[in-house]
Amino acid sequence: MTTAAQTIRLGHSPDSDDAFMFWGLASGTVKSDFQFEHILRDIQTLNDWAMEGKLESTAISVHAFAYVADKYALLRHGGSFGDGYGPMVVAASQIPVASLEEIVIAVPGKLTSAFLELNLFFEDTFGTNANLKYEVVPFDEIVPAVQRGDFKAGLIIHESQLTYGEEGLYEIANMGMWWGKKTGLPLPLGVNVVRKDLGHDAVIEVSRCMRESIEAGLGNRKNA
Repeated sequence: MTTAAQTIRLGHSPDSDDAFMFWGLASGTVKSDFQFEHILRDIQTLNDWAMEGKLESTAISVHAFAYVADKYALLRHGGSFGDGYGPMVVAASQIPVASLEEIVIAVPGKLTSAFLELNLFFEDTFGTNANLKYEVVPFDEIVPAVQRGDFKAGLIIHESQLTYGEEGLYEIANMGMWWGKKTGLPLPLGVNVVRKDLGHDAVIEVSRCMRESIEAGLGNRKNA
């Protein structure tokens, strides 16, 4: 009698860096006794699901890990850091940084690393009593919302950090550059985790698969 392979639901975003990281698993290049099911969602949804312990393994924000460390173990592979690069506040006009405390900023989620970094930036810029006014908006709707004038500024992540200029928006504050100047260190953004209740052997196997998936992508850049 053949035993069915255990399914590991693997959560990650459809973003290009995640697609590259998980290509080895998605393509079948990496072999395992586990059956991996790829669940593609935005990072805030993955953070919320991690709070519930919904998926066996998932990408989450560094910020969110502080709230789920009791359920999930941090994997050694696939972390995302920005070196002078990271989330940024953009606007439809070149408004002064000082005006950010007076307006409502569209943000991609309260558990995102970007939101934590914006809070730290506000405290550093405006003092410990800084007044950050914000509204949560799906990350892929922030640029259109700022373009329409629904918000005077938005906190952007993912590919929007590369394309905002083409969309007619202006950089007002760059969290990656601010963090680099303040600390001299790369900016932590995202991590991969695995649920602890799977057991030690399963955690080790998922870690191996994650490492080999990244290695497979690096060895097959054109296909990945």
